[in-house]
Amino acid sequence: MRWAVLAFLIGAACGGGATAAQLVTAHAEPLAGLARAQTRATLSLTVSSDPHPVGRPGVGPPTYGFDARLNRITTADATTRLSARVFVLASNRDWAGLLPGQRTTVDGRLGPSDGADLDAAVVSVKVPPTLVGRPPWTQRAAGSLRSGLQRACVGLPTQVRGLLPGLIDGDTTHLDPAVAAAFRTTGMTHLVAVSGSNVAMIIGCVLLMCRWSRAGPMMSAIVCGIALIGFVILVRPTPSVLRASAMGCIGLIALATGRVRAAVPALATAVTALIVYDPALATDIGFGLSTFATAGLLLIAPHWRDALRRRRVPRGAAEALAVPAAAQVACSPLIAGFSGTVSIIAVPANLVAIPAVPAATILGVGAAVISPLWPSGAAFFAWLASWPARWLLVVAERGAAAPNAVAAWPSGVWGALALAMILAAAIVAVRHRPVRIVAAVALVAGAIGAVPVRIVAGGWPPSGVLFVICDVGQGDGSVLPLGGGAAIVVDTGPEPTAIDGCLRRLGIDRVPLLVLTHFHEDHVGGLAGVLDGRHVGAMLVSPFDDPTAGYGDVIRAATDDHIPVTVPTIGEILTYGAVRLTVLGPVARVTGTRSDPNNNSLVIRADEAGERLLLTGDAEIEEQTEVLAAVGAAALKSDVLKMPHHGSAYQDWPFLSAADPAAVFVSVGANNEYGLPSVAALDRLAAGGARVLRTDTNGDLAAVRTTTGLAVSVHRRQPGQRPP
Repeated sequence: MRWAVLAFLIGAACGGGATAAQLVTAHAEPLAGLARAQTRATLSLTVSSDPHPVGRPGVGPPTYGFDARLNRITTADATTRLSARVFVLASNRDWAGLLPGQRTTVDGRLGPSDGADLDAAVVSVKVPPTLVGRPPWTQRAAGSLRSGLQRACVGLPTQVRGLLPGLIDGDTTHLDPAVAAAFRTTGMTHLVAVSGSNVAMIIGCVLLMCRWSRAGPMMSAIVCGIALIGFVILVRPTPSVLRASAMGCIGLIALATGRVRAAVPALATAVTALIVYDPALATDIGFGLSTFATAGLLLIAPHWRDALRRRRVPRGAAEALAVPAAAQVACSPLIAGFSGTVSIIAVPANLVAIPAVPAATILGVGAAVISPLWPSGAAFFAWLASWPARWLLVVAERGAAAPNAVAAWPSGVWGALALAMILAAAIVAVRHRPVRIVAAVALVAGAIGAVPVRIVAGGWPPSGVLFVICDVGQGDGSVLPLGGGAAIVVDTGPEPTAIDGCLRRLGIDRVPLLVLTHFHEDHVGGLAGVLDGRHVGAMLVSPFDDPTAGYGDVIRAATDDHIPVTVPTIGEILTYGAVRLTVLGPVARVTGTRSDPNNNSLVIRADEAGERLLLTGDAEIEEQTEVLAAVGAAALKSDVLKMPHHGSAYQDWPFLSAADPAAVFVSVGANNEYGLPSVAALDRLAAGGARVLRTDTNGDLAAVRTTTGLAVSVHRRQPGQRPP
């Protein structure tokens, strides 16, 4: 016990000392003063990580963020040499392809760091870099291999093409947002964050070849060491890779010396050394998850595997069950602490996914290695690796679509500690036979009891659904189901993931008509999510081609997918199945208003089975007034109103009174920066007898036809899932 206390105190002292040293460097003058003053200067930088896109795609110029080492600052008054870690935000495309180790000079503005890490400053630049020399040969080789892997994946389906590099080298640049969201929900994100499992697969494969060739322990350790160095160069030294590599080095030393039972000390040594070297790793979630997962594999999985073996479970099956379960149990408290959720589906999803990972990883690494010399062979290896990757996609998508895949949990330190204590108590308790019997009976009884409730309550989407407002955050995205997996979609929300997820939940794989009421980003930004894996027959768009950026994105996407684009005329009627659409606005081109794009939104009435829906885009007072005058109050009468402009205060009350809806659906994002919706506007509608529902508080909203008339149904957001 005394040795444990002493080790803890020594570790705390080392960590505290290293952190203090980093803080002193980060806040040292003159850099700290220059950052506080937002000083413009000529800077000498060494790139430390791959530049990656930051911010929301399609909003403003492309911006790239990356870590760098600041070597020299030249201002009008002086030149200062130093060595400090900074974070760079570069709004110029020429920064996108820079490799780690590249030295540059650039004119930029210094700013203070936000304090969330140990960076000394944030550097903002808008001009191209001036390159000094070349990156180290190791980084050039890594860049060549990573680019070769991307080229080898070009012929694969879109989702696979984005996933495979993530599995192999952690490059998630082209990962589909919908796939990323599904991996998060199912607890499979660790598969696209290179960690100890990837290192173990590569080293295990090399070690197997060494054993096959009858190499001795020393030669095996040398060969594995070379493979380890090459793999780290390929994937870049990220925190989890550093941890895994440090542990791998210690393990190789143990292999060479014959002391192979030092895995836990190796992990402890690796983690301690890395945190002392870089204290910022202590707050890195990826580093923490990787460390906890490895600890679970070392401390929990062997006991569970042996327990299963004693019950005559085959060794391979026992390990396949024990490994993902142990890793998930070890990581769950940390995940709960920072996300406020517990994934119910994670263990079974990882259980069926893990067997496919080694094949994808090893074949993918093979594709990367041979890509510079044999591109066609690399493409073949990538094609082989794509099949286990496709299985991972199936597992993630099906798991994410499962009902109640994620459960809410208190976040923060206390939430993490509470879950850790519960799991620890459960692990100890289930070692006793009576407890296991009681737990098994309770589990079976709960499942049996849930079946009739599920049958009676039904699921999502509800039967008889006429209209759905998707919870897409601060934006609009609506669906008019036509049956047979087809639907009319009206607007797409601000980003692809949310609308794609909503359509998947509704089982929509065909979109005969996509209506875009206007070209603001919160109505067209999610276009890629609708197009992903779905056939879109035609687009109906606003006649007002502003904002030009949104208009251009829509036209390019339509051209690329050969989708005809039509601007309707007022009074035009379109019929799709049982749904009839009537275009009510805009009556004429409106200019000079508070928001011309809003006031040129398409206003459409949808009639189906005797029910009327009024879809209003972001129409404000000016357009509402013109539509009412042009078509009359009778044409606006509706059962369900899609509230104009997210419930803003810019409403024409004669227009809304003419609509006289029984239900009002408001598509709005939680805690949005615009202060929407207007409480006064919604209260006025509610006072008139309408039932008002909001996506920020209720989730997806549906109008449903029942035997007794029109009803509404809601599908709440998964606990802990933030709106876009």
